Amino acid sequence: MSILRWGWNEYCKAVWQSAERDSVVPARVVAQGRGVWRVAGDFGDCLAEAAGKLRLAREEGADWPAVGDWVAVDLRNQGAATTIHEVLPRRSQFVRKMAGKKIAEQVIAANVDLALLVSALDRDFNLRRVERYLAQCWESGAKPAIVLNKADACEETQEKLQEMERVAMGAPVCVISAKTGRGFDELEKQLARGKTIVLLGSSGVGKSTILNRLMGHVVQEVQEVREADSRGRHTTTARQIFVLPGGALLLDTPGLRELQLWDAGEGISQTFSDMETLAAQCRFADCGHEVEPGCAVQAAIAAGTVDRERFENWRKLQREMEFLQRKIDPQARQNEKQRIKQLMRSVKRMYRGRESHQS
Repeated sequence: MSILRWGWNEYCKAVWQSAERDSVVPARVVAQGRGVWRVAGDFGDCLAEAAGKLRLAREEGADWPAVGDWVAVDLRNQGAATTIHEVLPRRSQFVRKMAGKKIAEQVIAANVDLALLVSALDRDFNLRRVERYLAQCWESGAKPAIVLNKADACEETQEKLQEMERVAMGAPVCVISAKTGRGFDELEKQLARGKTIVLLGSSGVGKSTILNRLMGHVVQEVQEVREADSRGRHTTTARQIFVLPGGALLLDTPGLRELQLWDAGEGISQTFSDMETLAAQCRFADCGHEVEPGCAVQAAIAAGTVDRERFENWRKLQREMEFLQRKIDPQARQNEKQRIKQLMRSVKRMYRGRESHQS
């Protein structure tokens, strides 16, 4: 087995040769469990664990191995005890805020060329969720493409396609049915040999069925979604790279019940570039787009050229990023405290002015 099978190319070679690395060889993380990884390279594939120095470095913010990473491994006893010593610099990474109250990032997929954002055309169809995925995807460095699955179960396919194209902002949108095979010829044109593609979406959108059809046989179990709300249960429990018959590398991930954004400010701007363009036309530079006079955004909403729900989602994601920055950036927290203090001073001055007029 050659490392070329796993996407190794001239860029990877240049990164590897940029530093001295004795007694280690390059490999790619092709599967990830709890505290253990499967790595593959010219040596074949085997399980691996993180070196002690890598674990210590993680406490200081160093990258923790994720599926898709290129790593430096030490092969001992012909691969029986393999250790990951280093994570090579990433070309792209799809991240989210770790689920729960902990303020930390979680890398879902690394070194991805194309992210297939899968949405179902049944009752789980959700434009606002796709906007959230697009924002994090544009931030990741990978190119997004939207896949609308379950066309066989939808009578308004064309209408929903047009709705999705309006929020895609240039990202390609493909309609498929993993059940019948509709649209797969068009989808497979995007899956070039040696390229890494990640399947992303919530539970029940049909990622496992898409993977099985692309592979030509069953590699992931499939469960039916609930009839009441078209929601599904996790069938994929681990992140893993599959080599498709055409040579593309497909990274399957468990369904995401929630995608909390992480450092996605630029991604939000790109996803909502239409809103950003309108905001630049407001009379005041610090317009809050609520009741301020001369607000171009509110004028567009009133005219019906901007969807209010899209506007509200844009503001929601912006607030989410502002909150996160206050949590992870001490300077941002300090700036927010100063802003609140200045606001309270203004309020006090306003009330003093009112009291003096009344007296």
